Amino acid sequence: MLGLAGLPLGLSFRFLDPAADACAGAVGELVVGPYGDPDALARLADGAFVVTYEFENVPVEAAAGVGAVPGVAALERGQDRLQEKELFRTLGIPTARFGDLDATGVPAIVKTRRLGYDGKGQRRVETIEPLAEGELAEELVPFDRELSIVGARGRNGETRFWPVGENVHREGILRVTRAPAPNAPQEAAEAICATLLDALDYVGVLAVELFEVGGRLLANEFAPRVHNTGHWTIDGAVTSQFENHLRAILGLPLGATEATGRSVMVNLVGSLPPLEELAVLPGAHVHLYGKEPHAGRKVGHVTLVDPDEETVERAIAAAREG
Repeated sequence: MLGLAGLPLGLSFRFLDPAADACAGAVGELVVGPYGDPDALARLADGAFVVTYEFENVPVEAAAGVGAVPGVAALERGQDRLQEKELFRTLGIPTARFGDLDATGVPAIVKTRRLGYDGKGQRRVETIEPLAEGELAEELVPFDRELSIVGARGRNGETRFWPVGENVHREGILRVTRAPAPNAPQEAAEAICATLLDALDYVGVLAVELFEVGGRLLANEFAPRVHNTGHWTIDGAVTSQFENHLRAILGLPLGATEATGRSVMVNLVGSLPPLEELAVLPGAHVHLYGKEPHAGRKVGHVTLVDPDEETVERAIAAAREG
């Protein structure tokens, strides 16, 4: 999607991915190899104006070695849930309680500090027990709803934010985002995101996942990259998160981030409905990733721009119920 956003700007791309069939190969040269392989990294960076990443589990040493933007300060903290939570605390950003189970109480969510993604590496616990090495407990938050804010910061410190989105997860996987979220605490969410962007001297797009609890916002996680909760911006905002990430890392002025209407983004997880069923939906913009379907895998998304409220409610109900 970064490649697709950059082609109209006259940009060309080279991608590094361990998979020979990575879908990025459709929009640029594909270097196949492990993220930390020195030869593959040298081929990736050869002649490049700038190197970036869109996956927070690339090795910090690899990103540092090619001078990747955003810098590794955000990458290092985004890879480790304990460092992430401690950063929030240092910056005065409220979070749920975290640590061991004595600190959080039960029930709680126990997560691996590293490599958890789309619900992997998480479990709910009901009793106090010792944690395994590399695990972190987080308070089970009785949130009213899950929200997210996506922001972009340029090389000169210029900062822009998209409207807050409201998210529905099931089995730890994002199913639906609607934006702008109704009655969203936009100013408070922007303040949290801006604090992170400035503290990390960040360049590019960054997303923060939030819990809204009784009118307060608690930071759950941040992602130092373009983010699934911002996919709606491709079709529903003046400038997408992908284009603004490219603008930021290239030192170009950032584009406007206002929504062009109400959007509902629905992830296609595990399987693909027939294309004709998707294409017939009013206001539908279909994005298929060219990935082999299997359980729990995101294989595409559909964004509905300015759908009627009945369609919105059906999408959210389907996301919650499965």
